[in-house]
Amino acid sequence: MAAYFVAQYVVNDPELYREYQKGAGPSIQAAGAELVVFDVAAETIEGNPPGPQTVILKFEDTAAAKAWYESEDYQEVIGKRLEATEGFAVISQSMNAG
Repeated sequence: MAAYFVAQYVVNDPELYREYQKGAGPSIQAAGAELVVFDVAAETIEGNPPGPQTVILKFEDTAAAKAWYESEDYQEVIGKRLEATEGFAVISQSMNAG
C-alpha cells in the first residue's frame, strides 16, 4: 500500500535550504519515490500550520519511505532542512483504516 512523506514548514534560511534540495533530490530519485506536491504557498483553510511550504512524496509502501528517510544519502542532508526550516513531517499510508 502506498505511503506518503508529508512535510509542511516555513523556510527561515533559503540558502541553506537550497543546499538541502541539491542533496535531497537525488536521494528521492534513488529511492524510486514520486514528488507529488511541492508548493511554496499552500493556502491554509483550517488550523495553524507552521508555514506555507508543503512537500508530499509518494513511496511504494511505508518500509520504502522509512528506508529512504533513514538512508545514508538522506541522512547526510536532513540536518540542513531541519536547520533551515521550522515545521513537521509525517509518513502516512494511503489507506490505514484498520
